[in-house]
This record gives sequence, structure tokens and C-alpha cells, in this order.
Amino acid sequence: MKENIGIIWLREDFRLLKNYALIHANKNHKKLIAVYAYKEKKFIDKKGQKWWVYKSLKNFKEDLSNYNINLQVIKTDTYKSFFEKLLKFKNISIYWNRIYEPAYLNFDNYLENKLKFHKTDYKIFKGNVLNEFNEVTKNDNTPFKVFTPFWRAAEKIHIEKVPSPDTKIKKIAQKTILFKDEMNLKDILPKEDWYKKFDKNWEPDENEALKKLREFIKKGIDNYGNNRNVPSLSGTSKLSPFIKHGQIHVETIWNEVNKEKKNRNNANKFLAEIGWREFGHSLINYFPHMIKGNYSKKFDKFPWKPNSKFLDRWKRGLTGYPIVDAGMRELYETGWMHNRVRMIVGSFLVKHLLIDWREGEKHFRNCLLDYSEANNISGWQWVAGCGADAAPYFRIFNPILQGEKFDKEGNYIKKWVPEIKNVPKKFLHKPWEHRESLDFKIGRDYPEPIVNHEEARAKALDAFKKIK
Repeated sequence: MKENIGIIWLREDFRLLKNYALIHANKNHKKLIAVYAYKEKKFIDKKGQKWWVYKSLKNFKEDLSNYNINLQVIKTDTYKSFFEKLLKFKNISIYWNRIYEPAYLNFDNYLENKLKFHKTDYKIFKGNVLNEFNEVTKNDNTPFKVFTPFWRAAEKIHIEKVPSPDTKIKKIAQKTILFKDEMNLKDILPKEDWYKKFDKNWEPDENEALKKLREFIKKGIDNYGNNRNVPSLSGTSKLSPFIKHGQIHVETIWNEVNKEKKNRNNANKFLAEIGWREFGHSLINYFPHMIKGNYSKKFDKFPWKPNSKFLDRWKRGLTGYPIVDAGMRELYETGWMHNRVRMIVGSFLVKHLLIDWREGEKHFRNCLLDYSEANNISGWQWVAGCGADAAPYFRIFNPILQGEKFDKEGNYIKKWVPEIKNVPKKFLHKPWEHRESLDFKIGRDYPEPIVNHEEARAKALDAFKKIK
């Protein structure tokens, strides 16, 4: 056991299980402390996630305290200045898990050089992925650009690996305090009080994540293939925010799901969602230009039509298309949106309204509790048709037919757009056709559609012809 202080630099690792930096430090040090560097600028455009981080730190602080490990939260302007402060302490070892975004990986390289210069002991561990992104390449060592062969190769690589141990951490002798200027956790919370609604829907905690996983395997995975597309059902695991912030490792999900030997088709469909996440990390690291712009360069000439009025109506769920409005309201109320509906609202923004996908990506970034750079950017570019292995631009979701197909009874719409709950089922997805009613009037109780579907579709196809 090392006599010096072991420091775990926490970022998106709020878990005890398969937290490899924490496990290593706990095994090798008598004195141990976890540190979270809170950088306000990181969350300036991610207000929803401030609440999740606040709750995560609060809960994980208690979890670590049970093992006599102190978690200190230090406010900083930059990670560089935080480490200038940290390196003033002598006789320390620093451990952390990777985050697979180019900016974080570049900082890892900078930090490695700095720690070597200071002769400070350190070690970096695999983060929350099945495979390191650079492990999965084609036979000629070039990156995959199509999902199916990528996931086939990624699964094979992971299956053939020696399984990572499920080592549990042990209680240490006494707590250690490093910094005197720890910040008040409540200062992390956004000034707007809309986040208070999240308490009704989420508990950002490792035990809650494990509970959700087990309940989903027991009750939901058998019908996943069908139910995952029906937003009124609990057909998905809702684990995405927990994965993003590291309350659960994707290896844990993989292992628990693969214990179930029956209904493998549905299990494999569910695990493929992890595959899409891994594919997204591969894409943004091999093609980092897509973080700020289009993966497909031809879309740099696409004739987007900026329209602040339409964008605002879309954000507020007032487009006049019920399935679109329901999704946007669910996002605002819960910090989450059903995946099928994410595709519908995304397609509506970029193809019906001809608004740049980056506006949608920015709004999702600010509201989603599960926002991740890889998922959000690759997802939006998939919908817009400008990403790798993307849906073709001319595939334009009809929001009326999408609603009728995936919300047949209108239960999802009635929940989030209650002003049309008494509209007859026949007109629920096109309420502008229902004009004969004493208690409902289109344009008064619910807005007229901001665009006509057929006209918008024709304009979108005409715009696409200009870049072919």
C-alpha cells in the first residue's frame, strides 16, 4: 500500500461498480480522496445537466462517505488552473477515467506531459465504453463509416476480451481532506426553477440506475423490439442519463442483459443502442470536424432558412402538429424525450422548417439530462442526412402518419398536449380538420399548423436538389 495520498479526479464517474480509477486507488492507497472540479463554463449551455450533476454529487458524496472516502467539490475557471492548484500538494498520485470526446482526450495528453514534468505519479483508465474507440477499425486500420459492420466488429472485440473484474471497494481507515475552499453544492443549481420538475421523474444515483436496469430486464426487454417505438409505453430503459453521467457502466448493462438467455433478438436490439453510442464516439474522434459542422461537406452549401419565430414555436411545442409538440413539451418537463419522438421532432425542424440542425442540437444540449457530445451531434446529423450512415435527406417523416402509427390511441399526445384530449381520435393527429365542436376551436385552443406538410416536403426536396 502506498503511503502518499491517492486522488481520484471525478468527472462522469458517479459509481462504485466498474469505476476503474476508484478501484485502483482504493486498492493501492491508505489515504484516499475524490475530487470534482466544477467548471461553470462547461455548463453554460447545459442548464438541465446542472441539476443532474448537483444531485449526483450530493448522492455520490454520501456513497463514498460510507467507505471513509471524502468527495470535495472545487470551483475552477479552467481544468488547467485546477491542476496548478492541485500540484502544489506533494506526495500525491492522481487517477482518472477517460471521457471519449476530442477536447477531453486532448486535455489528457496535456495533463500527462505536465504530470511527467512534475514527476507526479498518475494513471488513466478506460472510461464508460465497451471498447476504446481506436480499437475498432476496419482491416486496413481506417475507421468505420457505417454502423452495422462497426457494431459487428465491436461486439467481437469486446466478447474476446478478458472480462473486467467486478472488484468492490473497501472501507479505508480514515477520511482525508485536501482543499479548504470547497464550494457549496447548491451553487451549481441553475437560477431558473424549471429544473424542480425533474425531482418527480429522476433520482441520479447508482442504486437507482441498477434498479432501473433490473426492472427493464425483468419486465421490458422481452417486448423491446415493438414497445421501444411507442412513446406512451415504458418500452425503453431510460438509462441514458445514468450512462451519460456514469451512474452505471455500459459493461454492467452488457453483462446483466447477456445473463438472459431467452428472447435474444430483443436483447440484441437493446444492446445495439450501446453500439450506436460507441459508434458516435468513434465518429467524433476520427472526424472531429463534425462537432462544429457537417460530416458530409456537401451540406455546407445547404440553403437553410433561419426563422426565429418558427424556431421558438418548435421549442415551446406550439407547431400545430401534436406528436411534435408532445415531444418538445416532454423534453421541457422531464429533461428527456422518447427516442422515436426525437427523430420526429428533429426531422420536422430540419425538413419541414428548413432550420439548421445545429439549432436543434443546441436546444437539446441545453435541455437534455442525457446530453452527450457524441450522441447528440451524430443523432442530429443522422436525422438531417448530413452524417455518417445517416437517413437520406429525402426521407421526410410525415408527423401525422408517425403519430397515427406510433401513438395510435393518442395517449402520449393527450398526456403532453392536454388541450386536445377531447378531440375525437380520428382527428387527434390532425386537429385542424376537426372544426365542428363547442369546446374546441383550432387557432384558439390549439394553434394552426405553422407549415403545411405537403408544401414543406416539396420545399425540402427542392432545397436538397441544390446540393446534389
